[in-house]
Amino acid sequence: MVLALCSLVQFSARPVLADAAAREMAKPPAHAAPKSTAVVGHGAEALPRAVAEMREAILEAVRSGRIEDLRIAIELNELGPELGAAPGSDPIAHLKSLSADGEGRDILAVLGDLLESGYAVIPAGPDIENNRVYVWPYFAEIPLGALSPAQKVELHRLVPPNEVRAMRAAGKWSWWRLAISATGTWLSFGR
Repeated sequence: MVLALCSLVQFSARPVLADAAAREMAKPPAHAAPKSTAVVGHGAEALPRAVAEMREAILEAVRSGRIEDLRIAIELNELGPELGAAPGSDPIAHLKSLSADGEGRDILAVLGDLLESGYAVIPAGPDIENNRVYVWPYFAEIPLGALSPAQKVELHRLVPPNEVRAMRAAGKWSWWRLAISATGTWLSFGR
């Protein structure tokens, strides 16, 4: 019986541990160049069901126009997404503090724009079955110097021209990004 309980605890902890490892790997690197091995996708059709459901939960808040509605998506996780807030602080208050209007509407607009753009699929974490992380936009995971003309237009649709110039000069993405694990856990959102 003890062995059965131990294996049950180990089995049930595996997704949480995999998401913790994926969460750490999904954080934007402080100084590393983007990976070029990412697989790029568009739309929601090819997303795993759990990822598509989390994406839709976030987009529901975007469509409502009320950042408070984002709390539903945040609370779908056992651990909230990494938003750059101080531990124990209110995530919605933190996002409002980052917004230009104090209400979070520009943050919702960024979330909507990101989730409607293309995404990158990257391997992360030790769980072979669920080791993929979906990162929006895919520009955060590919070299910006190798973009096609169509990708350059897509980049300009997401980011102001002065930011595009700064990122191209630095050779890496430095704007907003969002990551969701293959298990549907919202891992991070920030710059």
